[in-house]
Amino acid sequence: MSTTSHLDALHRLDGRTCLVTGATNGHGRALAEALAMRGADLVILGRNPRLCDETARAIESASGRRPTILLSDLASKADIDRAAAEFLASGRPLHVLVNNAGMVNRTREVTIDGVEKVFAVNYLAYFQLTLRLLPRIVESAPARIVNVSSDTHRITSMDLGDLELTRGFSWLKSYGRSKLAIVYFTRELARRLAGTGVTVNALDPGPVASNIGAHDPSPVVQFLGKLVMAPFPSAARAARTAIHLASAPEVANVTGAYYKFGVAREPRVAKDEGAVAKPLWEASVRYTGVDLGEARS
Repeated sequence: MSTTSHLDALHRLDGRTCLVTGATNGHGRALAEALAMRGADLVILGRNPRLCDETARAIESASGRRPTILLSDLASKADIDRAAAEFLASGRPLHVLVNNAGMVNRTREVTIDGVEKVFAVNYLAYFQLTLRLLPRIVESAPARIVNVSSDTHRITSMDLGDLELTRGFSWLKSYGRSKLAIVYFTRELARRLAGTGVTVNALDPGPVASNIGAHDPSPVVQFLGKLVMAPFPSAARAARTAIHLASAPEVANVTGAYYKFGVAREPRVAKDEGAVAKPLWEASVRYTGVDLGEARS
């Protein structure tokens, strides 16, 4: 089977609850709609009530299935915890979690918690939300966690002494480092969840026409962003790899992998991966206040 045909295969998700973050535009919205079209009981997580409502109505119109909206600002530790607690209190299972939300920043900003914003939203939010929801995910096994990374992880390395880029900040370095952190997290979590029936994989969706930088107030940046994105593939086409990891039977037992265009690729990680993954995990615990032992207790 060719790469194109196996990515286009329709695998049903009836009876499966799927939660997608960053689902109100671009890659996340296309992914969420595709999961609903496959019969998933869909939950979309976003921070803007109006956009979430518009997205839910559009997905319902396309699929006949109304998603549940879960509001959360992923730049706030307290709001992530509140949203996770709200989902857990619902009593619903969670069979697929797709951590998709992401952002870029031209200049260095910090969150309400004082953490560099790109690192917080693109990586620490994945870590915190996943571990808060993990007890339910394990209860729901077989289950899958899908983390959206990027090949920009290949252009940088982890500086464990300056994770927040207090020195030499650039938008590309901050974005690439956050995506590299996701790769390490994916592989380390997969290792720690061995035998639970929960798989964890990361992916690069490839180039995608999106508005990831639309929050930037600069008209020049917004214009250039649209110009650069114009020739990129549609979000629906780019979402096929994430759909594959979320639904395809042939990857049901694959874990700790990194995919691009539906094919497993070798990510760029340190030769002594444990020397980076373990201290990064420990730092993430300090940042977020949640650890795997607590999540699985």
